[in-house]
Amino acid sequence: MAKKNIENVVASTYLGQELDLNKIQSALAGAEYNPQQFPGLVYRLKEPKTATLIFRSGKVVCTGAKCREDVKVAISKVAKDLELADIKITIEPKIEVQNIVASSDLEQEINLNTVAITLGLERVEYEPEQFPGLVYRLDDPKVVVLLFGSGKMVCTGAKVPEDVDRAVDKIANELREAGLMS
Repeated sequence: MAKKNIENVVASTYLGQELDLNKIQSALAGAEYNPQQFPGLVYRLKEPKTATLIFRSGKVVCTGAKCREDVKVAISKVAKDLELADIKITIEPKIEVQNIVASSDLEQEINLNTVAITLGLERVEYEPEQFPGLVYRLDDPKVVVLLFGSGKMVCTGAKVPEDVDRAVDKIANELREAGLMS
């Protein structure tokens, strides 16, 4: 089976209160806030390597994590840092994964023209003049996979890592059954 690597986990939570982003920027070293360019404050952590977007509404989006556990650690660190900035977090943030992006490699070249015709144009978009990859939308799991002629794939839209595994295995099996892959 193809090897799969989670590249990015995007998750969100709510801190239960409105936040003073100017106060947070002043208190947290490295926090970036420019409301003319973007309505949220950007706070980067070195470990785990993530970027957290903090909004006035109390909504928080964590991006760049490699797994759900890294998201939990990052949100926990951000909450502790906010406490140091004299902002009390009174609720336990409930983390919701929005998107998992993963890469995979079938380890062989694929003829995308043949794949597009074989898999059916109702599930596939392939316009090589505009983009070198084939866009394959799966219903179960509900993800989008970009398949490249090199055999490399990018899976996006997954909510749990198992969705990535299922999607990659499903595509590999479909290609094998159609005789498009050994």
